[in-house]
Amino acid sequence: MDWKTTIKGFKAYLMLERSLSQNTIMAYEKDVSKLADYAVTEEVDKNPVEMRFEEIEQFVHWINKLGLGARTQARIISGIKAFYKYLLLEDLIDDDPTELLEGPRLERKIPDTLSVEEVSSILAAIDLTHINGQRNRAMLETLYASGLRVSELIGLKISNYYREEAYLKVIGKNNKERIVPVGEEAMKHIDLYLDYYRPHASEVKPGSEDILFLNRRAHQLTRVMVFNIVKQATQAAGIDKTVSPHTFRHSFATHLVEGGADLRAVQDMLGHESITTTEIYTHLNTDYLRETILSFHPRNKKQESFVY
Repeated sequence: MDWKTTIKGFKAYLMLERSLSQNTIMAYEKDVSKLADYAVTEEVDKNPVEMRFEEIEQFVHWINKLGLGARTQARIISGIKAFYKYLLLEDLIDDDPTELLEGPRLERKIPDTLSVEEVSSILAAIDLTHINGQRNRAMLETLYASGLRVSELIGLKISNYYREEAYLKVIGKNNKERIVPVGEEAMKHIDLYLDYYRPHASEVKPGSEDILFLNRRAHQLTRVMVFNIVKQATQAAGIDKTVSPHTFRHSFATHLVEGGADLRAVQDMLGHESITTTEIYTHLNTDYLRETILSFHPRNKKQESFVY
């Protein structure tokens, strides 16, 4: 059971059973190939099935000495763990040698967000007299109303927009479907776009007939186009921040959590596999948390004065 054959089987598993994207599969392959390179470089005369915890732990020390960043090291270790879970699943090994393997401790990066007022300013700054103004307003309203990823936004289908029920069916990562509510304001602008501004069916390019948001050539938008639309609207609003479509997603989640939304519900709406990913939004707005403590903690409330 040599490295090349085993990695080939791992790739097939990721593609056929996990249905991962080509880029993700390539990243996993690259990570496992590093372990194979280590075995050759350091003359570890073992195939992947024979590797034990001690050898893999030494591999972790090896990649650390290469000067790779903590996040890169953590990603490689994650890829190695996935590889050995595959071997375990295929009954090629009896025990997982990576079970106790630890990677570098990473600081949680807090994403940038917008305040409610800043979101409103950006939306109001969109020029509705422009030929694509109503489309742009509908798209940004949808980003903020439903917390979509930019890839999910450009892939939205008319047939997955349920106006009466007020929700969208979204195709997320790894082709996973989820149901996301959409607010009245967003629906108002989507309906205006559909009724008056979206290219007529006869003009739409083949393959884009069911796509909700189209470019001026009546074809599906690209990610870059949406990034540029967000950038232009942010500049028009006079907001001096680096804002991307993902900033709207972060703001959507943050404002929900701040408003008291259940974290599990936010997880479902964002399409996060793990609640740990969603928990980052409980740490975002320290000013909000401080204000909450000052307002509601019993030791911070002003004591009533009594006159005896």
